[in-house]
Amino acid sequence: MLPEISLNILDVAQNSIRAEAELIEISIAISTKSDILEVIIKDDGCGMTQEQLKKVTDPFFTTRTTRKIGLGIPFFKFAAESTGGSFEIQSAPNSGTIVRAVFMLSSIDRMPLGDISATIHALVTLNEEKEFVFTYSVDGRSFCLDTRELKKILGNISFNEPEVSKYIKDFLCENKNEIDGGAVF
Repeated sequence: MLPEISLNILDVAQNSIRAEAELIEISIAISTKSDILEVIIKDDGCGMTQEQLKKVTDPFFTTRTTRKIGLGIPFFKFAAESTGGSFEIQSAPNSGTIVRAVFMLSSIDRMPLGDISATIHALVTLNEEKEFVFTYSVDGRSFCLDTRELKKILGNISFNEPEVSKYIKDFLCENKNEIDGGAVF
């Protein structure tokens, strides 16, 4: 099992990239009052058939040809449900996929969120041809990083230019810290 929620998010986002998604939306919403940490990953990729959707949480099913098992989704589901939370996937061919995992924040079995800023930074800078919208909220306060807006400002300048990459990383870290006050979730 992946030791952090952010690594599960990375795994699911990589699935979205393999599904030829052009837009990947990642939302993390934390409510200390409701005691939940909710992750939603939505893409506009090729989607799955109903048969694939029924099998996707089976660790012995994968559409990948590089290995015969697919543990990412089953472990993500197990991680959410083991906290008393929930997990669901919605998908249809040519309509994309939505993955929603809800973790009970105070559960002793909940893995930490991990370094979500580094995860999003890696996704954005290593997959410039894709569009990402990342929203992070804690108790009603939130911020958003939308690569479409960055591209309008930057024009043809790559996200991998050192100054741009550093700006994106700093933007993510500073805004996350402002929203959650440096709390570790």
